[in-house]
Amino acid sequence: MSQALEIFKSSGPEQFSKMVCQMAPYFSTIHPTLTELCPGYASASVPFRLEITNHLGTIHAIALCNAAELVAGTMTDVSIPAGARWIPKGMTVEYLAKAKTDVTAVADGSNLDWSTAGDKIVAVDVIDVDGVKVFTARITMNVKLTA
Repeated sequence: MSQALEIFKSSGPEQFSKMVCQMAPYFSTIHPTLTELCPGYASASVPFRLEITNHLGTIHAIALCNAAELVAGTMTDVSIPAGARWIPKGMTVEYLAKAKTDVTAVADGSNLDWSTAGDKIVAVDVIDVDGVKVFTARITMNVKLTA
């Protein structure tokens, strides 16, 4: 089991989320709570707050990108073999609807072969409290295996 997954399980979602935000402070701007984390899957809730809204009064595009990168990165971290490294290589996004409520970001990498090196495309969907998909991202993660 990866160190991140051990910490998530032992410290709980709220404490783990605070630790992640300390390591990557830009995530703290969205006040996320990682709610699920396992190899191939991660989800996080992001509360609707005035501080992350745009001129339309909806969650800002960058806040949604931060949520997508958070779940994709933590899921990748617990999915790759011990000692392997990863780095995000690119992200494509689609804004599908206005995000006017709390949202949940879900990264699903269950169909990816994490035992090999190379580019992995992680699918992330962001859903509002009514179950409407408001945003989707495809994040290319480059995985390097170490000897």
